[in-house]
Amino acid sequence: MSEVRSAITAHERLEYELTLFSRHYLAAAQHRPAQVLDRSAYLILSRLELDIALSFKEIAEAFRLDVSTVNRQVGSMLKHGLVERVVDPKGGVARKVQATEAGLAALRADREQSRQGVAKVVAEWDDHEVEQMHALITKFNRSIEALENNRWPRPSQAT
Repeated sequence: MSEVRSAITAHERLEYELTLFSRHYLAAAQHRPAQVLDRSAYLILSRLELDIALSFKEIAEAFRLDVSTVNRQVGSMLKHGLVERVVDPKGGVARKVQATEAGLAALRADREQSRQGVAKVVAEWDDHEVEQMHALITKFNRSIEALENNRWPRPSQAT
């Protein structure tokens, strides 16, 4: 058995661990009963928080989704008062959406729950290990962004 295990490449092991990472992350939502936002609203609000206002097309391009999918997701967010339609602040013709104060408040509350969950997971880690994990995940995400030519803003880079 150990011979078979050692024959597995680092890329195969990484892919497997990423599969587990995804499963654990998605399953963790059940341990956050006070979470207000669904996954799509959380992600869209996270982007709007950094970009202020985006058109449906810009959101679709950022998330690599069909505009009709974004239309449904944002439509639900509009009904719940999480986002609002605004005119293009740069004077363009396209109508845009921006996060409402209620949307940002829900995002902050859900993000705090998520952060608390992460803190529990890494509670036994030293600061260097947490920083290492952050650096490697950031590098991984930026490599994906480079391959897809789809740079994602980071909070420290927000304008």
